[in-house]
Amino acid sequence: MTFGDLSGLMPMLLPAAGGMFLLVMVALGLDRDIRWPAIYSLLFLILSGSQAASLLARGYREELFDGAILIDPRALGFHLIFVIVAALTTLSSPGQLRAEGVGYGEYFALLLFSVTGMSMMASTESLLTLFLGLEILSISLYVLAGFTRDRVNAIEGALKYFLLGAFSTGFLLYGIALFYGATGRIDLPGIASHLATVRGGSPDPMLLVASGLVLIGLAFKVAAVPFHFWAPDVYQGSMAPVAGFMAAGTKAAAFAALLRVLETALHGDPSGLRSGAVLHGLALLTMVTGNVLALAQQNIKRLLAYSSIANAGYLLVAAISGGPGARGSSIVLFYLAAYAFMTIGAFSVAALVGRAGEEDQGYSLPAYAGLSRRKPWLAAAMALFMLSLTGIPPTGGFMGKFYVFKAAVDTGQFDLAIVGLLSSVIGAFYYLRIVVQMYIREPVPGAGTAEPGPAEALGIAVAAAATLWIGLFPGDLLALVQGLA
Repeated sequence: MTFGDLSGLMPMLLPAAGGMFLLVMVALGLDRDIRWPAIYSLLFLILSGSQAASLLARGYREELFDGAILIDPRALGFHLIFVIVAALTTLSSPGQLRAEGVGYGEYFALLLFSVTGMSMMASTESLLTLFLGLEILSISLYVLAGFTRDRVNAIEGALKYFLLGAFSTGFLLYGIALFYGATGRIDLPGIASHLATVRGGSPDPMLLVASGLVLIGLAFKVAAVPFHFWAPDVYQGSMAPVAGFMAAGTKAAAFAALLRVLETALHGDPSGLRSGAVLHGLALLTMVTGNVLALAQQNIKRLLAYSSIANAGYLLVAAISGGPGARGSSIVLFYLAAYAFMTIGAFSVAALVGRAGEEDQGYSLPAYAGLSRRKPWLAAAMALFMLSLTGIPPTGGFMGKFYVFKAAVDTGQFDLAIVGLLSSVIGAFYYLRIVVQMYIREPVPGAGTAEPGPAEALGIAVAAAATLWIGLFPGDLLALVQGLA
């Protein structure tokens, strides 16, 4: 490899190098003040994002390691989303770590390693590299989910995530093995080439099983129904910033991989594999189930977990309605960018409200009663995030859903558009219930809200401003993502 080749890897390598640097800091006992690991984490993320932006400006595209890594505009665009999610999570984490009594620098190292895993998943057309990236991401998240190991629900959630995650990884690995057995290839273009030779004939049962197993493995990561059971317990047991990181970052990485598989290997549904029909059904189930089950939730983290499941359904609609190529990818990228800001922002506010009380009370909906009187600016930010998740203009969430449902209508998939709209109406009931609590209900006696530090305030302000900007000026972001896809 030449130095020029190495420059394409820098967005992926810098977070890994930052994670190793932070582990050295921990080994030397230099993480006693949790602010320094957070600052160094932000520094490496900024460097990684800057390098990705520089490569984008140059129109960089290169295959490295005999095709194991593919650095192209789409991969770099997804990487920027990963960096934004990790940076906002970093800003909201130091205060939460101190409050939980787990102010350890390893936390930020795990965040950086997760970004490397996500980037590997987005930057490849090789199923083996995709699997390696998924494992790097998953192992980091298993530890982050149980980081507050003195809490029973954290250990319970981490154990469930580990067991079900290992099970789903087995599905993915068996799918890869079957693809190799049927085609002799593990690279997506090679699989597509083999499928093209048998187009129109009877589908090979091994290929049917292989594609099904790979889709199941990725559906678990996006928390699509019926592979969603882990999400509510894991989100509830995790610290709020970690839950937000999983909701936004893991979903983006899994959809980056899913788009590669659909558009490169399974493009046009060759050999009658019917992957589009399967995802069509998953999208309908996921939108309805996520929104309906969220109605009964009284814990804000569980409510946002089911919201995340519902949004996975909307993203599936974008993936299958946008069609192959730039259009489908650009809609997914647009929605993920808007979703990242409003979700991380909502979890950041939830972290502040939650740590002012006991675990059960702090994250319950009554804890938000009268928040507009205690912290007006915090209530305004949370209201904005809830309105955006509902899909009310002029927010990023409205524009995201508009483009998703428009793509469904344009491609004649009216059932997806109708069910999506009705599901959004159901979602309005539980999102706006939080707004009612903040602005109409009287405060619960003794209720409080943690005082945000400068970093937390900055993170929430950036998320709120970006949510509004995407809603008011969607053309800027849309033009950007269309260029990336």
